[in-house]
Amino acid sequence: MSLKDKLLAQRIYFLLGGLFITSLVVSNLIFQKFFYWHPFEAEIFGSKLFEISVGILPYPITFLITDLISEIYGKKRANDIVVVGIFASLFSLLIIYTASSVPATEWSYVDDTMFNKVFGNTSLAVFASMITYLFAQFVDIQIYHFWKRLTKGKHLWLRNNFSTWFSQFIDTFTIVSLLCTFGIIDWDNFAGLLISGFIFKVLVALLDTPFLYLGVYLFRKRFKLKLNEEINLL
Repeated sequence: MSLKDKLLAQRIYFLLGGLFITSLVVSNLIFQKFFYWHPFEAEIFGSKLFEISVGILPYPITFLITDLISEIYGKKRANDIVVVGIFASLFSLLIIYTASSVPATEWSYVDDTMFNKVFGNTSLAVFASMITYLFAQFVDIQIYHFWKRLTKGKHLWLRNNFSTWFSQFIDTFTIVSLLCTFGIIDWDNFAGLLISGFIFKVLVALLDTPFLYLGVYLFRKRFKLKLNEEINLL
């Protein structure tokens, strides 16, 4: 691969990393709002399908990006992005803590009460969810590369979905447990939100599979990569 192509591949890697970090940080900031999408009337343990946190909307994007990076750039580069995402979350946590510590002016449109209501639980929840997220993402990457080795680079849909489903269940279970433990939602809603959230993520994983195929196809075409070949960055 020429130097020009390697520089382009590196810029794309940084762009994917930026999208990954943005999706991760935003999902941790907006998770306290819940929304509903009722494509059909069904209830699971008292919770309708689907009543879930808005934080779930950008979150699957992070798994799509890590799968794409894993496929094209390799396991190490995928793990590097996850670690950077953790540092970004910690830095955002520090900013939120600092912002909540300074007093609001009398004429401030957002006063201390409103600010703390929206972000008051964020610090503790983000810290706890980061541990969960770190574990889930590393599990996703490990399972992805296990299937990649086993299938010798074939059956992209298999490793994409199997790795995401397993890691997303771990993530959903732990996040819903944390929300109940912190008193943000009631324990009566635990089972319903767990199953509803997981089913939603499974559907999203199925829907993002064509996008992963498209991304891998474009990379292989542009950089003339063979099956199972990865790009070594500078």
